[in-house]
Amino acid sequence: MLMILLTIIHVIVCSFLVIVVLLQSGKAADLAGAFGGMGSQTAFGPRGSATVLTKATTIASGLFMLTSLTLSVMATRQGITGGGKSVLDKVKTPAAVTLPNGSVPTPPAAAPSVTLTDPATGKEQTIPIDSKVMSAEEIKKMQEEAAKKSQQQKK
Repeated sequence: MLMILLTIIHVIVCSFLVIVVLLQSGKAADLAGAFGGMGSQTAFGPRGSATVLTKATTIASGLFMLTSLTLSVMATRQGITGGGKSVLDKVKTPAAVTLPNGSVPTPPAAAPSVTLTDPATGKEQTIPIDSKVMSAEEIKKMQEEAAKKSQQQKK
């Protein structure tokens, strides 16, 4: 009930503010303003005393800000602004993929790997295993190279 009343007041204030602003004449509304002149020697143009329209504009703009903030706070507290959810919460999850034969595809298995521990430093290193088969000589050569590197790092 209060929200509806405040919305009606907000619309009336908005309409009044638009009308009051449109009724005001600009600072350079005299004949000199048509040719780009300011009509006075002041820096920002002629400034007379505040008229009824400028006072009405000030009051209407203050009411507009007040009603806007109040409506915003009330809508947030009541959960009207999307139920407090973000835009990402509204995204639908994709449907499960099924193959033409009716089966569900399985995700690819992780690439095989081996974890090696350097005896000198105690560091572990995971190395992916290629599909290539290595001979015993190649494995021994790799082990020797790793041992040389660890000895060089000690020095």
